Amino acid sequence: MHFKLIVAFVEDSKTDSIMYAAREAGATGCTVINNARGEGIKESKTFFGLTLATQRDVLLLLVEQHLSRHILEHIAEVGEFDEKPGTGIAVLIDVEDAVGIMHQAKELENIVEENL
Repeated sequence: MHFKLIVAFVEDSKTDSIMYAAREAGATGCTVINNARGEGIKESKTFFGLTLATQRDVLLLLVEQHLSRHILEHIAEVGEFDEKPGTGIAVLIDVEDAVGIMHQAKELENIVEENL
């Protein structure tokens, strides 16, 4: 079984809905790193030296490769990544090897077989 890693940088207010969407699309889990900061094309506004940027969360989803594109597209749709600037971004990264995922692999075997 081969895996991919989806790394999504999302507004903290959308974290729960994006996690739900990922699970709905076939993800079996997610790790959230809170309080990330980032900047897009436009610089963050400041007020007396304080940055007025919204908080971001980083979501890490280790997903089976056959489900990865569907999950990526679904979270992008729910997060409105392409509709509104600054709402989030997600990337898909190849995973060469992973350990500690045997319980997920057993769960995914049936799901992947149904989709192929």
